[in-house]
Amino acid sequence: MTTAHDSAGRSPERASHAGTGKTLTKADLRQFTGSETWYRHPMNQKVLYTDGAKYVAEAGGAYWLLDEIALAQRYEPAVAGEGFQLWKLTVKADRTATLVCENGNGKAVYTKEIEFTDFPLDEISFYFTNNVILLPSEY
Repeated sequence: MTTAHDSAGRSPERASHAGTGKTLTKADLRQFTGSETWYRHPMNQKVLYTDGAKYVAEAGGAYWLLDEIALAQRYEPAVAGEGFQLWKLTVKADRTATLVCENGNGKAVYTKEIEFTDFPLDEISFYFTNNVILLPSEY
């Protein structure tokens, strides 16, 4: 049986619930230790993302976060110049957030303040290397 998927790789059942009833937990992320599938980012075709990143986007209603990382590769020279990147989203109690990209040595090369997010975790990190967005556990 074949299931149709939208451009983000979501089945119709998952797509209709994306962004509602977010149930993402840190424990959920421990299951991702590699990726069987890489997905091409629709707005920056040079960028791929893993099963774990896709899970965060779906369960956390956070395709916007993958968009931020992928688009920074195209439009932010300081980011694009780094071969290895650590991206950290930190959500504050007032639901504002800060997204920071660091190089591999802890130096921030990009920071963006997010005015509002309903992302369900207080923080999450991604790596970006070899044009792939992935969870640290998938590295």
